[in-house]
Amino acid sequence: MLNNTIIGVDLGGTKIHSALVSGEKVVKEYKLPTPQTDKQSEVMDAIKSAIKNIFTKDVEGIGIGIPGVVDVERGVVNNTQNIPSLSGANIKEILEKKFEIPVFINNDANCFVVGEKYFGHGKDYDNIVSLTLGTGLGGGVIINGKLYSGKNCGAGEFCSIKYKDKDYESYCSSQYFKNIHNTTGLEVYNSANAGDKKAIEILDDFGKNIGEAIYTLVLTYDPEIVIIGGSISKSSKFLISPIMDVLKSFPNQHIIDNLKIEFSSEPNAAVLGAAALFYDNKN
Repeated sequence: MLNNTIIGVDLGGTKIHSALVSGEKVVKEYKLPTPQTDKQSEVMDAIKSAIKNIFTKDVEGIGIGIPGVVDVERGVVNNTQNIPSLSGANIKEILEKKFEIPVFINNDANCFVVGEKYFGHGKDYDNIVSLTLGTGLGGGVIINGKLYSGKNCGAGEFCSIKYKDKDYESYCSSQYFKNIHNTTGLEVYNSANAGDKKAIEILDDFGKNIGEAIYTLVLTYDPEIVIIGGSISKSSKFLISPIMDVLKSFPNQHIIDNLKIEFSSEPNAAVLGAAALFYDNKN
């Protein structure tokens, strides 16, 4: 039973989204543009403002999801392409000094899998792998009920695993639609919904690529469940069949028989995932 009050912050290249989470519900939200500046202090002031606008005396912790590589223990941003001014910032130290409560930060893809563990499809499972399909390919791993970030927050970087002539990200994200078919995932989805055979074929091929990624990850982690999120996951009805077709050739079929594959349906997955860092560090 989740009964804490936490703030989750989704820190993006264009928008900062904060949410006050009480129990399992988002009870208040605040959004503001991410300052487009090279001044780190201005971005940090915006983050503080996003938190302050929903802060209450009951808040017990703050979780921050960042699109980049972070030093989880120290709370330092090592690299974030979308907000380069934050590189080197000790977000944990700055915010703990300001708000005087524990602060946890992690990669946004890692936040997604933790959010699903505590608020979504992963509630009943202790070994989870996630994929987020969007502009890029994100991934996260939970082992024995705990997020596994690796020594350098590099675990779950499935995007860079070699696949075909490039890597999985090239074939399992919006890059596939843009670079191979000169279109967007949304356009293909809309056309497929309208019955366009070519669009359905494109999504079928895309689904097979996702299936190949899952094939590799099941061999690596043997999870109980794979949870798929991100904007492209809305095409789930066109993807699940080709994914399962690929998995029919898995060497140990009983593993696939016991594997659950779910598509996230949580609209607040990003901020809930950030908030869930509190529970992952508490338990």
